[in-house]
Amino acid sequence: MKIVPEIRGISDPYSAKKSIVKQTINANQLETDDISADIIIIGTGAGGGTSAEILAQAGLKVLMIEEGPLKTTRDFKMDEQKAYADLYQENAGRATKDGGIGILQGRCVGGTTVVNWTSSFRTPSHTLDYWQKTFQVKGCSHSDMIPWFEKMEKRLNISPWHGINENNSVLKEGCEKLNIPWKAIARNVKGCWNLGYCGMGCPTNAKQSMLVTTIPDALEHGATLLYQARVERLLIKNNKITGVECIALDDNKHKTSKKIIASAPYVILAGGAINGPALMLRSNAPDPNKRIGKRTFLHPTVFSFAQFDKEISPFYGAPQSIYSDHFQWKNGTTGPLGYKLEVPPLHPAISSIMLMGYGSSHVADMAKLNNTHAMLALLRDGFDDDSEGASITLSDNGSPIVDYPMNDYLFDGIKRAYLSMAEVQFAAGAKRVRPAHQHGEWFDSYESFKKGFHKLEHKVSNNLVGSAHVMGGLPMGENKEICLVDSDCKYHYLDNLWVFDGSVFPTSIGTNPQLSIYALVCKQATKLAKKLQKN
Repeated sequence: MKIVPEIRGISDPYSAKKSIVKQTINANQLETDDISADIIIIGTGAGGGTSAEILAQAGLKVLMIEEGPLKTTRDFKMDEQKAYADLYQENAGRATKDGGIGILQGRCVGGTTVVNWTSSFRTPSHTLDYWQKTFQVKGCSHSDMIPWFEKMEKRLNISPWHGINENNSVLKEGCEKLNIPWKAIARNVKGCWNLGYCGMGCPTNAKQSMLVTTIPDALEHGATLLYQARVERLLIKNNKITGVECIALDDNKHKTSKKIIASAPYVILAGGAINGPALMLRSNAPDPNKRIGKRTFLHPTVFSFAQFDKEISPFYGAPQSIYSDHFQWKNGTTGPLGYKLEVPPLHPAISSIMLMGYGSSHVADMAKLNNTHAMLALLRDGFDDDSEGASITLSDNGSPIVDYPMNDYLFDGIKRAYLSMAEVQFAAGAKRVRPAHQHGEWFDSYESFKKGFHKLEHKVSNNLVGSAHVMGGLPMGENKEICLVDSDCKYHYLDNLWVFDGSVFPTSIGTNPQLSIYALVCKQATKLAKKLQKN
């Protein structure tokens, strides 16, 4: 099925007007060593893109700074090898310090919104209530947030998706057999072709990422985009940021000798919950309680594989369209770790890693990929004293290190999640099920699975654990002992810095975070725009 040649000619969102093209600048081609604006936004993902549009529409001179490259429709060829190298942090190889959790994050103009699977959920009310009670977050109750969810849902064409592929149908059918509730997932798409390669960048511009929505609109309103510019540090004097020091990166992501100083009266940090805290640490930002980078959460995610007699084709169709929160809040907000059930797509290259095999048995498993299904359990971390998450520190070269200890509390949740996933898969008609564990075997019934599974040892690197959701590290709230930004997302200890991304979440949220970031940043950026218009 040759699709790419048919869609290669779809227009580049930046080529519509020459004026916009002039406002997108590769840092290597910037003719000066300094640049200024009314407000600087560091990062162009869900937080950076949303705030850029709102502030540019308010008449402010906005400068967006992005470390990654500018890629557009013509670059998205549904090629795993190229996409992981071009669009992801560390070529999709980012991981925790001990290698126990792999982390997928975008690294391009538009950030992770370019490569995510389009799943869009409102922040659960359980989570918002917990933040209000525990961290003294103000103005973010469920009722407070509804208009902002609605606004961003309309802006990004978010609505439930009903084109369920066979891969997601397994979760639906298994839940129905077990009387487990399930729901359809809302997606931020418009005119989706149902190709299934969302993680490699949308080749039809159907995905309503920041790349094709808010960033072009910000440019239309006079914003400037500086890309391939790595922000090394914030220049701080008397509790104010006086400049943003950048290094231009070449096309191979290596630093060049070109240094750029950007300046503005106001700065927004939207670099994500790993790179943002790392930048603050490199900048020696004021942090009296030593909280920068603490309580960083990942939604640790585990996987279960199943083989069917029927064709699954797990690489085609909308990647995620069905979910179940049945196991998410069974014990309330605190207590044993809860988890959300969803389905990942299985493309050949990444599947060859996820199946964790070798030799002839691995070849046999890959040969059955067309009949293979995977389920994932997204574990909700940060709501219990035994779930402190990760801490971000710096390596010798200033890059971030993510230290996430995997303890008995987490492994208890992982073990229960494996059992839940296997039960659903067998209920849906799976002939064989295997946990994504280094020593996991294929089992031909749920009873044999339970017996064999309990013999497995669970420790770091034995289980395949991944994350595509990074949150926390610069948490919001009025409790300054544990929070770094206030309820408006202004940094407590700097007069002109706001943080507009998922790093402000005091815990994980228990669901895919993009809509939570969009709505929160829409709320906060709108308030900031009104404040700056008065000044």
